[in-house]
Amino acid sequence: MTDSRWPLALVGGGAGSFIGNVHRMAAGLDGRFHLVAGAFSSHPDRAREAASRYTVDPARAYPDYRAMIATEAARADGARVIAIAAPNHLHLPVARAALEAGMAVISDKPATATLEEAIELRAIVTRSRAPYALTYTYTGYPMLREARHVCLSGALGEIRKAVVEYPQGWLAEDVENHGSRQALWRTDPAQAGHGGCIGDIGVHAFNALEFVSGLRVRRLCAQLSTVVPGRALDDDCNLLLTLGAQEAPAVLQASQIATGSRNGLRLRLWGTAGGLDWCHEAADRLVIDRADGTTEIRHAATPGLSDIALAASRLPPGHPEGFVEAFANIYRDFADLIAGAQPACLQGIDEGVRGMAFVHHAITSSRQRQWVDFTMPNGETAR
Repeated sequence: MTDSRWPLALVGGGAGSFIGNVHRMAAGLDGRFHLVAGAFSSHPDRAREAASRYTVDPARAYPDYRAMIATEAARADGARVIAIAAPNHLHLPVARAALEAGMAVISDKPATATLEEAIELRAIVTRSRAPYALTYTYTGYPMLREARHVCLSGALGEIRKAVVEYPQGWLAEDVENHGSRQALWRTDPAQAGHGGCIGDIGVHAFNALEFVSGLRVRRLCAQLSTVVPGRALDDDCNLLLTLGAQEAPAVLQASQIATGSRNGLRLRLWGTAGGLDWCHEAADRLVIDRADGTTEIRHAATPGLSDIALAASRLPPGHPEGFVEAFANIYRDFADLIAGAQPACLQGIDEGVRGMAFVHHAITSSRQRQWVDFTMPNGETAR
């Protein structure tokens, strides 16, 4: 390649897509990737329109991801990395086709539509040995990485309690029946999979909890509700959890019918020596409360932060960074993975399987109305 950037192709991201353009911006921010092709839509006209919007050659806008992968793999200048920004039911088949063609894959979460598919995908990733990662966006924020550092350093002592909440209000009405294409596929079991809210944002809350605490969920008791009449999937989730071998109590709430709420992911942890508080709507700050009654507020990009937080900070202190920059940190980590490094914060197929196991166990618990053990197909135990 004369161009040092990795040539990237995008699956999804057509008209009405929010996340497709985020992929484009994030992938290009550090000059490590270049969007050269896409299967943006199965409709040729929409595919060409999206190509124009993304400044991609219309001749490389494909109406079918299989044709795109085959054609691009055969080109000397063809895409070598596939980004998946399509509905969940396409995650497994697209990833399979790309990985079997020797391409690296970076995919929206959740990894697949079902746990069974995630297990199958893990086998494909292992067999292919091609780089694979998931865009659990919030793990890209500097101060969530700082929160992870604080927990893993032992500064909070032994974790005793955790609360993670993720309220949204955009599905408080049946917008899927009134023109919202994003809502339409997210509320359709054939496209979203078995979980609604639990699979869309519940997995983000679950992943953030395990990422920061360094502990695995061991047991859970879930109540998944469908609040809006006529909806086929859950839109409100309330869970009790236990963390790690000590079975520390935790609470996870995720809702898409919290009227008026925007994107309020918040994580709080308390240990024997203190607690921490991170909120997405004030993402450049981390609040640490200590047992002696003192409070410290750490700000992004300031001296004294951990290396992983400073490496993820892009601007001087006081200059807000947001969603695209966090997403770009994940793309930068992925470029490092392709180059042979092992980025500490990058979420891969193992986290993808855990996310789908979380959805599976939450649905099972809710249906049975009882606590269930968080088991993994590979026999992994909590720590």
